Order: sequence, then structure tokens, then C-alpha cells
Amino acid sequence: VQLQASGGGLVQAGGSLRLSCAASGSILTINDMAWYRQAPGKPRELVASIDSGGDTNYAASVKGRFTISGDNDKGTVYLQMNSLKTEDTAVYYCNMVDFLTGSHYWGQGTLVTVSS
Repeated sequence: VQLQASGGGLVQAGGSLRLSCAASGSILTINDMAWYRQAPGKPRELVASIDSGGDTNYAASVKGRFTISGDNDKGTVYLQMNSLKTEDTAVYYCNMVDFLTGSHYWGQGTLVTVSS
């Protein structure tokens, strides 16, 4: 399984971006999907996740501003980011989990830069 992320870019504080991630290959056993981010000098952190039942989970820092959505049948996951803040600047990575093997698959990362 390979993941291709897109949608990053430069945006002013208060603006919006939508990240997309599409999986190719064998996606029949993908269940959980998520977005992580890593800012310079900081560890990678979970931003949002969604399971095959549609239940979502958000980091406290993005709750109410970001929305994750996904389609397990198509192997796609999205992250709508509104009211962006400078502290949201990071490389964002999509992640999908194969429930059969426990394998984690990662996208290549897409850079989001929020200017003041």
C-alpha cells in the first residue's frame, strides 16, 4: 500500500486548507486512518483519526477547527483545516492501518505553513 498526500501550502493565519490522501494497492483491510504532523524540532503528534465506523478523535489543539473524513472503500482520507494558526505550521502525514496485519502505512508528508 502506498499513500499519496497533497494539499499543503502557504496560508495566512485565519485561513483554510484541505489536505487529501489517497491509497493505492491493497486497501481492503484498511480500517483506521489518521493525520499526524511534525513541526521543526518537535516529535510527530496525532492530529486527528477516524475509524471504519466513522468515529473521530482530535488533538485538543485542533478540536473545533479541523475536520477529518475518510472513505475506507476508496482508501481516501481528508483533513479540512479552518481558522489556521501559526502554530499549525508543520509537515502533515497521513497514516492508514491494516487491521489484518497491524501494519502502518505513511504518506510522504505535505508541508503546511501558516504566516502571521
